[in-house]
Amino acid sequence: MAEIDFERRLDRLFAEAPTFTDEAQFAAGVSRRLDRGWRTRSWMIGAAGLAGGLVGVSQLVMGDVLQRVEAARGSISILRDSALHIRPLAEWLEPLLNGGGTVWIAAALAVVMLGFAVTRVIEEI
Repeated sequence: MAEIDFERRLDRLFAEAPTFTDEAQFAAGVSRRLDRGWRTRSWMIGAAGLAGGLVGVSQLVMGDVLQRVEAARGSISILRDSALHIRPLAEWLEPLLNGGGTVWIAAALAVVMLGFAVTRVIEEI
């Protein structure tokens, strides 16, 4: 019982921030330090962003991105054609996906997820 009282008293002590006599001077000093180099920092950040953007654009241009995009279009058409050939072979999956099997699989996954959530709550307690 003494531990609970001690914890409550300790919580109250930490909740009340101590006051200092030079509080306003300290806040003004911190504000001055933060504002001192803000304009310089903002210019430096902008210059670094511009330099990074230029490097990125030069890498895209030098890396022949447009030719690679054209090559990828050819690959996509090949994948589309092969997927159209596979579709008739997968006719047996259609009743499973449209039937009640999907509902039971979703329910089983929900039960597993609930089990994970319960174990996590038990660990936290």
